[in-house]
Amino acid sequence: MTSVTFRLSLRSLRAHKRRLAGTLLSILLGVSFLTGTMVLGDTLRANFDTLFADANAGTDVVVRSADVLDSPGSAGGVRAPVDVALADRLRTIPGVAAAEPSVQGAGQLVGSDGKPIGGQGPPTLAGNWLTDGRLNPYRLAEGRAPAAPGEVVINRGAAKTGGLYVGSTTVLRTPDPVPVTVVGIATFGANADGMGPSTFTAMTFTDAEHHLTPKGAGQASSIQVRAAGGISQRELADRIGPQLPSGVQAVTGAAATQESTQQLSGRFLSMFTTLLLVFAGIALLVATFTIHNTFAIVVAQRTRENALLRALGAVRGQVLGATLAEASAVGLLASLGGLLGGIGVAAGLKALFSTLGFALPTGGMVISAAAVLLPLLVGTLVAVGSALLPALRAGRTAPLAALREAGVDRAAQGRAGAVRVVLGGVLLAGGAPVAVLGATDGPSVLLTAGGALAVLAGTVVLGPVAAALAVRVLGAPLPGLRGVSGVLARRNAARNPRRTAATASALMIGVAVVTLFTVFGASIKATLDDTVSKSFAGDLAVTTASFGAGGSGISPKVADALAALPEVRQTVGLGRGVARIDGHGRTLDVTDPARLSGIVDLGRVDGSLDALGTDGLAVSRSEAQQNGWKLGQSVTVGFTDGASGPFTIRALYEGGTLAGDYLITRQAWAPHRVQDADTMVAVGLRGGVPLSVGKAAVTKALLPFGSPQVQDRAEYAKTAASGVDTMLSVVYALLALAVLIALLGIANTLTLAVHERTRELGLLRAVGQTRGQLRGMVRWESVLVAAFGTVGGLGLGAFLGWALVEASDSAGTGSFAIPPEQLVVVLLAGLLAGAVAGLRPAGRAARLDVLRAIATD
Repeated sequence: MTSVTFRLSLRSLRAHKRRLAGTLLSILLGVSFLTGTMVLGDTLRANFDTLFADANAGTDVVVRSADVLDSPGSAGGVRAPVDVALADRLRTIPGVAAAEPSVQGAGQLVGSDGKPIGGQGPPTLAGNWLTDGRLNPYRLAEGRAPAAPGEVVINRGAAKTGGLYVGSTTVLRTPDPVPVTVVGIATFGANADGMGPSTFTAMTFTDAEHHLTPKGAGQASSIQVRAAGGISQRELADRIGPQLPSGVQAVTGAAATQESTQQLSGRFLSMFTTLLLVFAGIALLVATFTIHNTFAIVVAQRTRENALLRALGAVRGQVLGATLAEASAVGLLASLGGLLGGIGVAAGLKALFSTLGFALPTGGMVISAAAVLLPLLVGTLVAVGSALLPALRAGRTAPLAALREAGVDRAAQGRAGAVRVVLGGVLLAGGAPVAVLGATDGPSVLLTAGGALAVLAGTVVLGPVAAALAVRVLGAPLPGLRGVSGVLARRNAARNPRRTAATASALMIGVAVVTLFTVFGASIKATLDDTVSKSFAGDLAVTTASFGAGGSGISPKVADALAALPEVRQTVGLGRGVARIDGHGRTLDVTDPARLSGIVDLGRVDGSLDALGTDGLAVSRSEAQQNGWKLGQSVTVGFTDGASGPFTIRALYEGGTLAGDYLITRQAWAPHRVQDADTMVAVGLRGGVPLSVGKAAVTKALLPFGSPQVQDRAEYAKTAASGVDTMLSVVYALLALAVLIALLGIANTLTLAVHERTRELGLLRAVGQTRGQLRGMVRWESVLVAAFGTVGGLGLGAFLGWALVEASDSAGTGSFAIPPEQLVVVLLAGLLAGAVAGLRPAGRAARLDVLRAIATD
């Protein structure tokens, strides 16, 4: 039986290879994306592992503060500095060959064009040049090591980006501006331009102490230790540990490397690869609809063929096995092609993220066994699973079916239609309230996601029931626009509701996800715009163009320097810090609360911002409610230097403003700061000073500070939302594959429908329909199917976007927005894509020979 099934499958593939071409391409694209995602993830992990291993290759032990203070958004946490004098004590321990204090902090170079280098995600680092060649991961490629104040060595990647060379003079933001002269250019390891895309500026130890440590001298971030020959890392760490003061630890270089890679994998790479895998899953889900629809049509077209096989003695299992074997062969062949395409996809994704500012480290491709076997298995299973129901239907074909024509699809009629109505209605009636409840009561993203999945499933189940009516409504203008061709296109799209719904569902899912992210992005931008409009009472904002871990911030001296300008009424700086509040890491806003309230509207304030002093906190009302805190209550605040003590909540204010959930004075923060920096300086101009005049004066005053950008309120709001546009660009690029697969499904379905209706099309030509009218009929049928999917996706995506916006707005300060212009573009793009998808089937239909078409059985 197996050999017969195998031969039937091979013959069927050879006979219908053109019909299955679209299916094969759909699987190939989906598997390519999945493979590319896994290959890129493996490659990045390997590249980052290599980078960190190279960085710590000569370091056997790292001596550092034992306590790490972490908070949401502070990658890797913050550690207190250690005493530099400890290095002298370590050098006396037997087995220590070298011990050097290492000072590291944020430092952003300004390029020859006056613009800062880097800062768009990857860190911009500064530190001291380690004199021990084996402890120092950098190697001089040009020039010499820094020896005098103001001399620096920069990594080769930063030099290329900023147009700097040996002898260049520029500014290093630490964040205070430091005039520096480039005396050397270094590679990371033997020949890499840097530690991935990050930048590094090395100063003398004295300069690094002065600019990068809180007290200016006597402190280092860590001490790097090299073992003498014959001493293992573990043995040396065990010798050093008992000699260290309380709160300081010795970890092996291997452990420090592993910790760094785990932090990166847990925070960045896991999120990055998970995001890509979600989009790969969407692409494969869309492909599933295309595959299922193709096999359903092919099986329907082969009804008489399968019935003849049954009449000749084939059992159900053989017909079922032949169809599944055919699907397996298509899935396996397409998956093998997808493995090859995945390497190109991985390279393309890497280039895409680099183009959008998310530079990734360089290195050769790494292809693991899992990245080969899993996509191969998934692609084959998707093909077989999608073809299972059509295969079962083929196996149930009665021998007498060979004597009659295939029946009209009645999925939306009779008992089948009733089952769909009940099941789809239950899913919608249950899912929609759950999604609404999760969005409004709590809110709960998990509950909303569960309801959204039920709504999606219900929409797909009800598709065949709604397809005929929806196509008739959407196609109502066609008879007036295209005459008889329009009438026929409308009827053809409505005559087989299950096929139309299955074809449109793939596009609907793609459009729904596009719409969801479009609505979500527009809502974020609206929230940011409302926040700036409502809470920013200043005229100008001084900011940096950095985000993520990059950049060095703005010097805290900027606010006072600008306040001295005759055009300026008031300024206030807003900095960031990390502390442990009641045992939980939290981000603090460091500022002068009294000055802040005069230029940033904090809403209704209970208590007094002027009374914070050195032991008081101001907390947003939503954060206080979440923790059960009240005005006047004492909470324990711990800092990175190990100090902790009671702080009194002396003011409560509205959340959702430019300020975060916690405010502390600079006086309270100063004794515990590590590297102080402002993220923004708000500027209020004097009455009567034109905005252009004030902006020019402020811009000029900022030249000595490395020229951070100066923006008015509208520009600041737009810049604050620019990251959303970048995010949407990435999302649209990733979703393009899913939409492409959906369009392949439409084209494939129409091609099969043209084959199915060969005789009908021949008769239409025989009674006078022109080639142009025939092409138009098929194209408009394609447009109607695309319109059904696009309109359904817009409605579904808008609802899910609203639910996601509401569910993620725990503070209740967000804004929901539907961007009509962008959604109209999505609608028009869907209709245009439908027209394009119909070009090839329409052309094929128009080329049919009339007499042969009429004679077709």
